[in-house]
Amino acid sequence: MPTPSLAALPIRRLTLRDLNACADLSEDRGWPREEHKWGLLLSAGKGFGIDDPEGGLVAACVVTEYGTWGRPDLGAIGMVLVAERHARRGVGRRLMQHVLSTMGTTPLTLHATPYGRPLYEELGFKVTGRAEMLRGRFTPGGPEPTVATRAATAEDLPAILRLDEEVFGTDRTPLIARLPAFADQLRVAEEDGRLVGYTAAWPNMDTHVVGPLIARDTETAKALIASLAARTERPLRTDIEVRHEELLAWAKERGLASVAFNAVMTYGIAELPGDWTRRFAPLTVAAG
Repeated sequence: MPTPSLAALPIRRLTLRDLNACADLSEDRGWPREEHKWGLLLSAGKGFGIDDPEGGLVAACVVTEYGTWGRPDLGAIGMVLVAERHARRGVGRRLMQHVLSTMGTTPLTLHATPYGRPLYEELGFKVTGRAEMLRGRFTPGGPEPTVATRAATAEDLPAILRLDEEVFGTDRTPLIARLPAFADQLRVAEEDGRLVGYTAAWPNMDTHVVGPLIARDTETAKALIASLAARTERPLRTDIEVRHEELLAWAKERGLASVAFNAVMTYGIAELPGDWTRRFAPLTVAAG
């Protein structure tokens, strides 16, 4: 029986049962396997994939929806991957067109690598910002943070969700409510009993990823990062919005080096909702 053409292979929804196949696909493209992150995205979002008749996946991506259930305000597209053996044959375009059709009029966002950006621009996405990926071992130093931080408790979750929605611009409860189980650390900053910031550090291969990072101002963001770094032996990794120049300079002084830049792109909206001045880093670029 002849092998079906790529264009004839159906696109289907992925589930947690596909986690290993998704991790295999990451590895095939030279990315870390990132099973922990794939598990979060497949449980909190909607995965789409194409099965390879010879085994594994031809391609995959995940869409994380935010806002009202069934009527999302925003969708974040991430982990768009095509197996090396099927690359440059239009599969990524077909998968993205399927996602655009499925999401209808819902505004979309994604973080694009230089490699993927031309395709997204052809599909109608516009560059609205940039994020700089940093990685390295944090070296304490400089003035002590003046903002108090502490480990979050279960009682903090409602306040975290309220602050996150205010800053992000839409409700992310299905994602943020998973943080206590997903992250190794979840910390908050407060002033006079009021939450003014929060962040998490979650394990990804040999690093701890810092994100999300929501803070009243740069000093609060610094205090939160320093508090996470003091409680891990792993290198830190994070993706900071490039308009936060002071935080980027401080992080580099503390030992985190620039690794890459991604373009922040949107579809159907001119700018992301919310307050960028308090949104310093995403939970993961794959979830917007």
